[in-house]
Amino acid sequence: MSLALDTAAQDLLFREARTANTFTDEPVTDEQFQAIYDLVKFGPTAFNQTPLRVVLVRSDEARARLLPHMSEGNRAKTATAPLVAVLAADNEFHEELPQLLPHFPQAKDLFSERPVRERNASVNASLQAAYFIVGIRAAGLAAGPMTGFDFAGVQREFLDGDHTPLMIINIGRPGPDAPFPRSPRLAYDDVVTSV
Repeated sequence: MSLALDTAAQDLLFREARTANTFTDEPVTDEQFQAIYDLVKFGPTAFNQTPLRVVLVRSDEARARLLPHMSEGNRAKTATAPLVAVLAADNEFHEELPQLLPHFPQAKDLFSERPVRERNASVNASLQAAYFIVGIRAAGLAAGPMTGFDFAGVQREFLDGDHTPLMIINIGRPGPDAPFPRSPRLAYDDVVTSV
């Protein structure tokens, strides 16, 4: 076997895991969510940047504020998901670099210009978001990541000018007819070249 991870874990995280479009009403607890975070926080990023920020939409009032910003095709599933997470990039992540990269205290200075920070925040927070999706699957839950929403509206409603929304993820146990049929994937030879 070429992979160290056993087949069941490979299936849980990738082969059998699917984007959920319906969910049961079983709640996602704070303990489950913290366990997910405590696992995925170890995923690698450039300069150990941790720009990902997560806003958990739990209350009915917050969900009512979110739903008008969702695209029509994402509104119903977001209304019924047990937990919704707004994932954003913190464009001021560099302030934490002295703590996160103590052996290189000058790292913060590399990100003094806002456009450089925004580029790095977007790339590394997106990388963390991918780890986050795998972490949800590792918890035995399903994730429904979405970018079909009004980014400016979500930023105004839940974030500030220093945080850029990346995606919204519905989280929970899959409900009836949760996944769409599996779409094709590109073959190895279509993606990988050697030089």
